[in-house]
Amino acid sequence: MVQGSGDTSPFDGQSVTIEGVVTGDFQDNDADASSNLGGFFVQNENGDGDGDAESSDGIFVFDGNNPPIDVDTGDRVRVAGTVQEFFGETQISALTVAVTGAGMIRPSDINLPVSDTATNSDGQSIADLERFEGMLVSFPQTLSVSELFDVERYGAVRLSQGGRLYQYTNQNAPDPVDYVAHRDANAARSIYLDDGQRINHAAPIRYLNSGDVANTTVRVGDTVTGLVGNLRYSRGSGGSGAQTWRLMPVSSPNFVAANPRPGAPTMNGSFRIASFNVLNYFSTIDTGQDNCSPSGNDGCRGADSIEEQVRQLAKITSAIALIDADVVGLIELENNVNESLADIVDALNAVVGAGTYDFISTGTVGDDTIKTGFIYKPATTSPQGAFALLTDDVDPRFNDDRNRPALAQTFSAMVSDARVTVVLNHLKSKGSNCDADGDPNTGDGQGNCNQIRTNAAAAIADWLTSDPTGSGDSDFLIIGDLNAYIEEDPLSALKNAGYVNLVETPNGGGAYSFVFDGQSGALDHALASPGLVGQVAETIEWHINADEAPVRDYNLENDRDPAIFDGTTPYRASDHDPIIVGIDLD
Repeated sequence: MVQGSGDTSPFDGQSVTIEGVVTGDFQDNDADASSNLGGFFVQNENGDGDGDAESSDGIFVFDGNNPPIDVDTGDRVRVAGTVQEFFGETQISALTVAVTGAGMIRPSDINLPVSDTATNSDGQSIADLERFEGMLVSFPQTLSVSELFDVERYGAVRLSQGGRLYQYTNQNAPDPVDYVAHRDANAARSIYLDDGQRINHAAPIRYLNSGDVANTTVRVGDTVTGLVGNLRYSRGSGGSGAQTWRLMPVSSPNFVAANPRPGAPTMNGSFRIASFNVLNYFSTIDTGQDNCSPSGNDGCRGADSIEEQVRQLAKITSAIALIDADVVGLIELENNVNESLADIVDALNAVVGAGTYDFISTGTVGDDTIKTGFIYKPATTSPQGAFALLTDDVDPRFNDDRNRPALAQTFSAMVSDARVTVVLNHLKSKGSNCDADGDPNTGDGQGNCNQIRTNAAAAIADWLTSDPTGSGDSDFLIIGDLNAYIEEDPLSALKNAGYVNLVETPNGGGAYSFVFDGQSGALDHALASPGLVGQVAETIEWHINADEAPVRDYNLENDRDPAIFDGTTPYRASDHDPIIVGIDLD
């Protein structure tokens, strides 16, 4: 009755007295130090206590940091207090609590996807679970981990029914109507599993490792079955985090490692070319100063201390050493003369052997704070001629105020003397708008700045017809972070020009290199010219990064436990997965 059938209680601000059974004990300062929400959940043991199937029979009781009465699950209690709405959740702020006996509540099953969705105060679509708020519920289905972004800060794991969630335009042509339907469908399939804490950055992190294999990290794509807990509408820890439905477990979930970490890539092809986004590797330590970029007056990124930089380099070198490619295109390097590239090559050669790798000296490239760059194995390949850059000076369609200049270099394989020109890219991201350029987000699923990326892709295809490096060979491989999913316009522009997306070919809409907003998708690509396609033996997305929790990376902020980090492994060296192409050049 207190909950009512709407988003807010009809008794908000009033004094009430309720009786029911404790279904979840999340009191502070009791015997259970791992579940602290400052209260407990109570439910009417008769079920449908107010005669309304659309209203919940459970509620959260807040009794503060030092509750005078310690309750346990299964206690029948009488609670007097004031009804209040706390960040959208109906609660009772307890004045008195009395244990009057014992009882038992069976959880109500929730099967995803639910039939309806709702909109939270941020305008985001969420599952409509209002009638279960505060109740003991179970999710009998097998659910998949779809995102781990919040596992460190809020102790939350996003789960989804029917496997991982994919970005709309990874599998569908852009369309504003269907895109909204897609978002609603994903919301209906999703629930957050919370750690039952009301503090940020709780230690230890509850869902860092899987339950079925000791010391195995939880990854996107892993599964969990038979969850039981109390359903809460919350922003995570207090007033921060996504406003959505969260399950506070009353028993420990058992994650199954359905998506185990991949080992070193083994693949066909005698000549390997890879692209690798290194997550803002800066040779300049970021201490808050504005002395980065070619202009020397932009903010720095990357490591905030020497210790973090050492950790970052360890992860990068572990990954590149295992990729074992003849040519690697690196993305998100500090845009300085050569220092960022030299740091990586020096650290890498210290691991794999002196002189194993060298870099193409490009100097600064464009005006952005970050750039792209090539490293290569002198023993197996040699650069042919000078590198070439595509900027708006070459083609006005290529907006290099938004996109990083495309970098092309021809390489020759030592064993065959065959040549391939590799074109490394980092196009404008979707994260900030391009309204000032007349390129707004049209709501069709492609995000911000789609036309700028599409124009750049068309310019790249036309530029390559001129053989910008003077290779005398028609074999071109376009690689890098195109910031566009498989079915988006920039990829269509390149495919219409005759290029074959090697990432899409074996994986279709299931390809992915990045996870954002709980959805997987391919932002990183490798596209081969018609004559090169027949020489490609294999292409893989090496899933060492996107599926990993960000807490595994090099950063040390927020009192992160440094022991979580392992620099001898490549996992979470970046937020993007490397793309590796095996070619038998002829």
